[in-house]
Amino acid sequence: MHTVERKTRETNIQVSIDLSGGPVDIATGIGFFDHMLTSLAFHAGWGLQLTCDGDLHIDAHHTVEDTGIVLGQVLAKALGDKSGITRFGSAHIPMDEALAFAAVDVSGRPFFCYDAPGMQGALGAYDAGLTEEFFRALTTHAGITLHLRLLSGKDAHHGTEALYKAAAYALKQALAPADGVRSTKGVL
Repeated sequence: MHTVERKTRETNIQVSIDLSGGPVDIATGIGFFDHMLTSLAFHAGWGLQLTCDGDLHIDAHHTVEDTGIVLGQVLAKALGDKSGITRFGSAHIPMDEALAFAAVDVSGRPFFCYDAPGMQGALGAYDAGLTEEFFRALTTHAGITLHLRLLSGKDAHHGTEALYKAAAYALKQALAPADGVRSTKGVL
């Protein structure tokens, strides 16, 4: 189990992760976001304990982005030198009319590419447009490359959920056990 805490004037976040599994308990104060983080952890096969006390009286932006920062930091901490993982993963996930694609490289080189046209609007207190902010923060602080694309879909709930699940399955594949460091350089 690896833990990271971060406290700012906008958020107070504690995250513990176990990449080999375990209980999932999420509390950010944003119901739909809790649902997405629970889904991400469940489908990636992680144990995840995450609490965030954020300035929700303003809006959800700081809570969502800062959660991505801290989740990325704890993921980087848990991965260490990245030896013993497959490194690459990808997944297509359908959710009714929505179809999402994710590809990941756990390389130590942060890069994020996002293409999800039409994924805007309120999902409870969560703005679907914050999905891009969350994953940008996560990839930057985890040191991973992530491509997320919504290939089809009109319903913001279905499209957003498909994006989170596609990322989860791509990460699960990338973090699967493998021998040594998966790089011809010998180091990531």
